[in-house]
Amino acid sequence: MKIKTSIGLIAGKTSSHLLRLLGRGSTLPGKIALQIDKDILQHLAQNYEIVVITGTNGKTLTTALTVGILREAFGPIVTNPSGANMISGITTTFLNAKGSSGRPIAVLEIDEASLARICDYITPTLFVITNIFRDQMDRYGEIYTTYRMILDGIKKAPQATVLMNGDSPLFHTLPLPNPVQYFGFDTEKTAPQLAHYNTEGIVCPECHGILTYQLNTYANLGDYICESCGFHRPPLTVAVNELTELTNTSSHFKINGTNYHINIGGLYNIYNALAAVAVAHYFEVSPDVIKRGFDKSKAVFGRQETFKIGDKECTLVLIKNPVGATQAIEMIKLAPYSFSLSVLLNANYADGIDTSWIWDADFEQITKMDIPEINAGGVRHSEIARRLRVTGYPAEKITEMIELKEVFQRIQQQETPHAYILATYTAMLEFREILAQEHLIEKEMN
Repeated sequence: MKIKTSIGLIAGKTSSHLLRLLGRGSTLPGKIALQIDKDILQHLAQNYEIVVITGTNGKTLTTALTVGILREAFGPIVTNPSGANMISGITTTFLNAKGSSGRPIAVLEIDEASLARICDYITPTLFVITNIFRDQMDRYGEIYTTYRMILDGIKKAPQATVLMNGDSPLFHTLPLPNPVQYFGFDTEKTAPQLAHYNTEGIVCPECHGILTYQLNTYANLGDYICESCGFHRPPLTVAVNELTELTNTSSHFKINGTNYHINIGGLYNIYNALAAVAVAHYFEVSPDVIKRGFDKSKAVFGRQETFKIGDKECTLVLIKNPVGATQAIEMIKLAPYSFSLSVLLNANYADGIDTSWIWDADFEQITKMDIPEINAGGVRHSEIARRLRVTGYPAEKITEMIELKEVFQRIQQQETPHAYILATYTAMLEFREILAQEHLIEKEMN
């Protein structure tokens, strides 16, 4: 081992230990180690089978569900549960890894734009791509640019298998040197129909016609076909065959003929479960073990995370782009009770500084729900308040607050016993910090 690698390991592990004693999680240990030895991640990750999970939406929950299954099958798994998914966070994850007598597997959520750089230092066994939607244009650009960022990383590990969401037309456009398998939905079909007019990514890559759908789950996902040239969805290895029951807090469905359920709501989260099952199939994990893994999994780190503020039952949901926000709204619409709604909008670097995406999210659905009051909070509270007023929701029932502590206090004092909080990334982190200070949740530690 090189001297600088040894020094980097000592410095990284020492700083990590000190931070834990202070009750703090941070990517600082990884930053310190990388400053001393820029190649240290290669040393840390060399003995692991590595599953990389990337894509626009669903990375954190797919990672959590996958870890739940593989932990049940193989014992302790190395992972980054709080979504610290850039190179310093991944390095910190391995610095914190504890030795295990089981199968050495790491399941890593990795940022799309960081994947190529990180793949210079790790050798993945398996890549999982959840989806690609328009997201943070200032960081990622158009969906085709994002896909090329991911492909640049994958091509550095041509021996790795790639599990792709077969319902996304984008993932069936460019050839890869890797073995590829697809997962998707194979539920009830109709005659081919156009997707919603506000849907992107529906141009046929072969003839540039407009794709139609025999099954359109949401956005541009589903069983697509080009009626002009015949371009169509590839065969699926792992598929959802039936949606048994969907509620705002749970989902029941069949995958490859086996019944499963997860303790989290929303159609979009079934895709995350499907991706996790596809990973389990790759590792030849039995359905019974998959079910036990799902049963022990729960919503994580702002992804339908539940807690109480006083006697109010609250759910925190991350939103960051039009497709994700619309699906979150679809999910809360399933609630069989009234609830207050808080929408927290920040525009820091990690959120994306362009907030125009809120106008493409289907907030109009809130007018069909039993919502007695709305809190508009965060740095861009006035913008989200304006967006919510435009839906037709009564302006006098919308309260603007820049300080999230005020949102917390208002929820505490509200009459209705339920609350949903939709928050962009840094607003979610800030709100979780308030909850941790009030001892309502545990702080997430890497």
